[in-house]
Amino acid sequence: FSTDDQTLCLNQEKVLSASVVRPESRMNRYKLVAGGLAVLAVILLAIDIGLGVYYSKLTSGQITDINGEILRLQGVYKSAVQSRDDTRRELEKELAEIAQTKWELEHQKKRNRDYEKQVDKLQVEISALKSHLPLIKEGCRHCLPGWSFIQSTCFYIPFSDTVARRSWLQARQFCTNQGGDLAVIDSLEKTVALTNLISSYHDSTRAMHLSGFWIGLRDVEEEGTWKWLNGRRLTEGYWNDGEPNNQNNEDCAATYPRANPFKAWNDAPCSYNLKWICEMVPRYSD
Repeated sequence: FSTDDQTLCLNQEKVLSASVVRPESRMNRYKLVAGGLAVLAVILLAIDIGLGVYYSKLTSGQITDINGEILRLQGVYKSAVQSRDDTRRELEKELAEIAQTKWELEHQKKRNRDYEKQVDKLQVEISALKSHLPLIKEGCRHCLPGWSFIQSTCFYIPFSDTVARRSWLQARQFCTNQGGDLAVIDSLEKTVALTNLISSYHDSTRAMHLSGFWIGLRDVEEEGTWKWLNGRRLTEGYWNDGEPNNQNNEDCAATYPRANPFKAWNDAPCSYNLKWICEMVPRYSD
């Protein structure tokens, strides 16, 4: 062999001897590896078991905390619902009290308006009585009690609602029983004075057709020819617009409490029941 061949053979022998020689050493190495793997498996198992236990504890604790939180939230919700219901009941109670107060206020306003109307009515009546007082004083000197002295004549006017209304003939009978007759209003001065007087006592809530006063004027003898009870023919009348119209066989005249005394008269059926105005000659002796 050459030198190179000898070197190659020596190297192969070394390798062969390294692979064949020391079998005990190889077995020891396998045992060490197997033992290490076994220990590693045991450690991994222990770790796995530990992690499982930890996870179980952790999961159980979380569930317990979640259940507790749910119970707490349910309690908070129930408390909020109860508070809402209590607040709603209080609100409904307050609204009911506000509505009651509003109704009472409206009722009081209505009563105040009624009182104001009554006060206005009383003031009108007081003013009428004050204006009528001189007539009464003069009447005490020249007229019977209850009669008023107006335009040098005694007049009786039943303003009180306790006095029943009468037909024209019944009203005239009352006047003649007192020694007088139904009023003859044959001058502007009498018309203005009597219209103002009965207007001051007029109740505005009463219908106008029930507020008239019979006077001593009619056209029973000849339709359209109006005569006073003393026989004189009417020369100047103070009729309302469109009157007299004899609409329902209206043969008797009545005066009404109108603002315009020049339009105070209407003709009406003599059978209607109205108030009346009596007239009497005054007494001038003391």
